[in-house]
Amino acid sequence: MGAYRRDRCYFPLCLLPAPIRVMAARDSHGNAEKRKKTVDMTQSWQPHSWRAHEARQLPNYTDDAALAAAEKELASYPPLVFAGEARDLTAELGRVAEGRAFLLQGGDCAESFAEFHPNNIRDTFRVLLQMAVVLTFASKMPVVKVGRMAGQFAKPRSADMEEVGGVELPSYRGDIINNIAFEADGRAPDPQRMIKAYNQSAATLNLLRAFAGGGYANLHQVNAWTHDFMDRSPWAQKYKETAARISEALAFMEACGVTPETVPQIKGTSFYTSHEALLLPYEQALTRQDSLTGGWYDTSAHMLWVGDRTRFEGSAHIEYLRGIGNPVGMKCGPTLEPDALLRLLDTLNPNHVPGRVTLITRYGHEKIEAHLPKLVRAVKEVGHPVVWSCDPMHGNVIKTSTGYKTRPFERILAEVRGFFAVHRAEGTHGGGIHIEMTGQNVTECTGGAMDVTAMDLADRYHTHCDPRLNAGQSLELAFLLAEMLNQEMTERAKQAA
Repeated sequence: MGAYRRDRCYFPLCLLPAPIRVMAARDSHGNAEKRKKTVDMTQSWQPHSWRAHEARQLPNYTDDAALAAAEKELASYPPLVFAGEARDLTAELGRVAEGRAFLLQGGDCAESFAEFHPNNIRDTFRVLLQMAVVLTFASKMPVVKVGRMAGQFAKPRSADMEEVGGVELPSYRGDIINNIAFEADGRAPDPQRMIKAYNQSAATLNLLRAFAGGGYANLHQVNAWTHDFMDRSPWAQKYKETAARISEALAFMEACGVTPETVPQIKGTSFYTSHEALLLPYEQALTRQDSLTGGWYDTSAHMLWVGDRTRFEGSAHIEYLRGIGNPVGMKCGPTLEPDALLRLLDTLNPNHVPGRVTLITRYGHEKIEAHLPKLVRAVKEVGHPVVWSCDPMHGNVIKTSTGYKTRPFERILAEVRGFFAVHRAEGTHGGGIHIEMTGQNVTECTGGAMDVTAMDLADRYHTHCDPRLNAGQSLELAFLLAEMLNQEMTERAKQAA
């Protein structure tokens, strides 16, 4: 029997501290009647505490000794990120929660070992830079940049098994667990893949840090970030016009003595990493105690999130995330009710720390305006200082007649519009966007100004899991989103007057 199962854990419960349950009493409407101002949720928490809870979406490792050896090896490795960086991100997200900044979170659906290449990392990074420039220029607000990079290797699946041609094998769960090739040997979960994922994440982070601080992200390079293959997109021309205006402003500032040497923000940027905290043995092995504060941090990424399939109350994933000091995200879909959300927020952020929790909504373009308002009202009423971010990707997947999964661009855009419409109506702040995208010239999502059709999907369909926006579609979304942010700023100014 393997050491971990998706439905239960085989770990001696007598060796684990009893989990804490600190819940505020609520009335029939789910409102908090009383709350403790300060709650130490980690006083009995340890990195292994999750093992006493129900753990879904974990693979069945059949070799206990190999798994233990991989975990021990990972636990001896250096951290990938540092506690201070995670605290910096929490502070920046706190400004997003207050409406003083905007969150841009994007990157691969699932990183792969096969497509690991510096050019792919660079291209995705520069599209995120382009998007951030467009959003900053339009909204006059700083943009917090968080990549789905350097660790986004595990994927939840709707079924444990997959059948092809009458042959049934374990489902592909991401390169950190098994191989995408439909072969029996490759589909067996292999703990050594965690070591490879760590090494690839370390190399990716090293390159991202070099790009962010070594001159590539210098605003004077704003004209050099455009991809050659985007020339046929009208949004590429609009970006060039925006870049030209930024260059003029920089030239004026330089004449006034404001240069990259005097203002470091011009020559570099802060860039953070994130992934879904799905494979808990990996996350536990990279959990470290901060020498400055004594708190526990997951050093595999700056920000971790819990998915729609694993964010139920009492889950092993919620138990793990409640004890780490990193900012955490939580996917919110149609099945999540307000009272359950408030209890989860009380568990993850009992002290109401701004920036600690980002709520990532994922409904689908037809459902968001029906489901989101009740969550927004509930959170607003109790005063949890959350970041509201829109994931317009996961609820808008369709399957074409040719057998390809895709996400129509018009549906993605419709969900983003619905997201902002709800927050405008509720008097709250839509603070971010969470997208699956790539800097490559792929054809995976239909529509957009570059007019990818269903017949084009087969041309460059490279994703290991779900379809991603390409560089042109991502930039187009940034401009359209900038228009919405401008409208939001105008409405707020009118209300303030």
